[in-house]
Amino acid sequence: MQQNPIEVTVEDEIATVRINRPERKNALSVAAANGLTDAWERVEADERVRVVILTSADCGVFSAGLDLREAARLRRDEGVDILTRMRDPFHERMRACSKPIIAAMTGSLMAGGMMLALGSDLRVGLRGTKAGITEVKMGRGSPWAAPALYMLPQPILMEIVLTGDLMPIERLHEYGFTNYLEDTPDAVRARAIDLARRIVAGAPLSVRAAKASVRATMDLGVRAGLDEGARLHEVVYASEDAIEGPRAFAEKRPPRWTGR
Repeated sequence: MQQNPIEVTVEDEIATVRINRPERKNALSVAAANGLTDAWERVEADERVRVVILTSADCGVFSAGLDLREAARLRRDEGVDILTRMRDPFHERMRACSKPIIAAMTGSLMAGGMMLALGSDLRVGLRGTKAGITEVKMGRGSPWAAPALYMLPQPILMEIVLTGDLMPIERLHEYGFTNYLEDTPDAVRARAIDLARRIVAGAPLSVRAAKASVRATMDLGVRAGLDEGARLHEVVYASEDAIEGPRAFAEKRPPRWTGR
């Protein structure tokens, strides 16, 4: 029986959303991405839920982002880009969630894994791991990275998006990207639960308004940036290189970029 790629549990007003694809480094398949969309809609509608913890199955990687093997297969067999099969490929429903989201990042994160981190309100990382936005290495794009300008210095963000290299989480922590770093996955989850309980102890209306006001202030600049980023990346997602990146990954060879 195929396991559910996204698991949602609720206890003591805290919802835990867990990506459960350790055999694929918690990469987001179509089923997993759509499962996350369902999860955000579910926790938003559930009046019992005051705060959400986003985590994943332990495998050394919080999320590797897009499932490139599935992307290559869909392009080969059905002639479609994987994003067209996802109801909410850039996780707008996550950004619209009115309840605080804590990312319990129990491994490294890259590409779409960073997108999930940027969509969270608080982040707990694991020492010894790495993070980055690797899209330029795969011929894809990161129009969703605009909110990172509120979380990282501009030169550091430029280095991340232009090189596609992974950085030690400790370096990003120095810039304030994470709230806490812990030594083990269990300690990461324990810290996230402690944060969630502290949030639950606050006045519900005050907590919701606090998140909304900070997000609204960010969005005065980020919203236009996201829209323009999406426009600028249209040519990227429609390019031959966007096909070549996942194909090369699936075939375990260096990509052959054409620039078109």
